[in-house]
Amino acid sequence: LSSPSGLTHESHKKDVEQVYLRCSEGSIEWMYPTGALIVNLRPNTSPASYKHLTVCIKPFKDSAGANIYLEKTGELKLLVRDGDRSPSKVYCFGYDQGGLFIEATPQQDISRKITGFQYELMNKGVASDLHTVSAPCRPCSDTEVLLAVCTSDFVIRGSIQDVTNEAEEQESVIHVGVNKLYRQKSKVFQLTGESGNWRGQIKTLLKCGVKPGDGDFLFTGRMHFGEARLGCAPRFKDFQRMYKEAKDKGLNPCEIGPN
Repeated sequence: LSSPSGLTHESHKKDVEQVYLRCSEGSIEWMYPTGALIVNLRPNTSPASYKHLTVCIKPFKDSAGANIYLEKTGELKLLVRDGDRSPSKVYCFGYDQGGLFIEATPQQDISRKITGFQYELMNKGVASDLHTVSAPCRPCSDTEVLLAVCTSDFVIRGSIQDVTNEAEEQESVIHVGVNKLYRQKSKVFQLTGESGNWRGQIKTLLKCGVKPGDGDFLFTGRMHFGEARLGCAPRFKDFQRMYKEAKDKGLNPCEIGPN
């Protein structure tokens, strides 16, 4: 978390401050913005890999006081306009497309303004999967399911306990009861209550029309800004079939117990 403050140079309202971020994910909060802020993302990876990276930013819900631009060789492209209240909107661009230039907008009282956002650096292939609108709604092929089992941030066997729809954010929240936890990158799925059941939430697009139903599914997906996002989710009996067929042919890309 980086937290510069405009009050440190309020008397120089045209100042441009530079911030260097080394982590692959995190957040920045600019308190009382004045002047401008240049955000330099310098991940601890080889510069040769930069061309394969995508940067995504998600403004805080109450972020205000500055415009956020994509800057390259002096040219500015507006990403987020001050006052834009698009809920949960994520803005992505290739690392080689430029850096972030944040310019404060004129304010009568800067002490009431804080500009902030979360950011993530990821492989372009992963970013493409997360932000292809049709992907979460399209059934995965057998090959895609088997690959998702190997590469996803979480893999669980579970059932849909409930679905709540968030119309404003155009998302659905799937409340999952976990029967078997194969893998999770973050502790999204946790033991709850005295019964000792594992539960968690997975988000997907509202347009996918997910509804509660009987039976077990194999849920896979990615972590994105601290939330589990749905990837491939076949019925568990279908996963058992495709896993056995691939294993019999020696074609399964990784080993995982299908039970």
